[in-house]
Amino acid sequence: MGAVIPVGILGYEGQVIKEVREDEARGCVTLVCRRDRRHRPVDPRSGRTGPVNRWLRRTVRDIPLGGRPCEVEIEYAQIYLSPSCVRVEALPFVAPGTRATRRLARLVSGLCRHMPIDAVARHTGLSWHSVKALDAAFLAETVVPPRPELLADIRYLGVDEVARAKGHDYLTLVYDLPPGEHCGRILWVKEGRDAATLLAFLEALSQECAAGIKAVAIDMGLAYIAAVQKGLPSAAIVFDRFHVMQMFSKVIRDCRRAEFKAAKTLGDLTGQQTIKGSLWLLLSNRSTLKDSDQARLDLLLAQNQPLATLYALKEQLQRLWHQPVSPADMAARLDDWCGMARAAKIAGLGKFVKTLQSHRSGICAYAAHPITTARLEAGNVAIGLLRRRARGFRDTGYLKLKIHQLNTPDQPSFLYANVPPTASAARMPTV
Repeated sequence: MGAVIPVGILGYEGQVIKEVREDEARGCVTLVCRRDRRHRPVDPRSGRTGPVNRWLRRTVRDIPLGGRPCEVEIEYAQIYLSPSCVRVEALPFVAPGTRATRRLARLVSGLCRHMPIDAVARHTGLSWHSVKALDAAFLAETVVPPRPELLADIRYLGVDEVARAKGHDYLTLVYDLPPGEHCGRILWVKEGRDAATLLAFLEALSQECAAGIKAVAIDMGLAYIAAVQKGLPSAAIVFDRFHVMQMFSKVIRDCRRAEFKAAKTLGDLTGQQTIKGSLWLLLSNRSTLKDSDQARLDLLLAQNQPLATLYALKEQLQRLWHQPVSPADMAARLDDWCGMARAAKIAGLGKFVKTLQSHRSGICAYAAHPITTARLEAGNVAIGLLRRRARGFRDTGYLKLKIHQLNTPDQPSFLYANVPPTASAARMPTV
């Protein structure tokens, strides 16, 4: 005995299921539908109703039914609006620009968030290009990038760059850095990493929004500095501790390499053995090391005076950002540190001190505007995982959609399209 399938359960709005066919050769289930004639077709652009010019049919792919691939033959109307204008009605359950249902596009996009496209293609039986097209179509419809001209109540910005592929085609990213759990929302992604690229975003902001921005956290690149000074003349520029310490880490690396070569030249096997594999000890905070690693670090510092001096300077430089009283107080402490660094007379320190002094105001601006680029670096890690999972992106527009998707919490997307998000997903911080 046959059973009637209510069309509302399957979500084929405006259709009536007339037949269910099974193709044993292809292992596929086909649902044959007819347009529900009780509803007049409506032009999706103007909202006008009109007579039917002709009936059209299309086959779209849907999520599996009973463990088998499912196809839906649908019927829809071509509307006669004028002698020079005929237009097809909207199909609300079909993903725009594809031959698949919205729920299949949602399924594919949800899998693509965590899996490479070729893996999703193998698991769904779709081609690589179909999977990418479905993911891109779903993201284009559901992920809405913020428009700079509509932004408001922005107080702090973070700006960074990321490569589309290693060493190729950089993108400029602008983040919102408000206090609280929503810190790190991506506001803008644009190809390029020069001053004009960032200035395009800053000039698109409304005058009210631009005037309310207090500070911008950036690295020490001259292009971004020039763009902020021109686009936001009243905003402070803050150079984050991460980039300063990253530069000082290079001084430690160079010194350690030089000390190892010197020990090798002198035939000091003990010195070589002590220095070998010690870089991570010098760059790590002592509080994060195990007791055995701390003992090894103490031995290294006791045997090598230049590395011991650099390690002490590193610890003191980090304290510069610990609860500064004011920019003037932070500047005085920075000057004291620079004096000690000059007195050490270690190769590379002099150049580093000159860099600090030339960026002194931006470093000390942290005391008045305690913002960091930690969330920017977290975003760069997430984007790096995107690139690694995809093994590179050739389509920059698709990459930008995937980056903006990082702002949205993950949702159930397999077979349960109407399941509400879990509490953990609702609390998920944005990147």
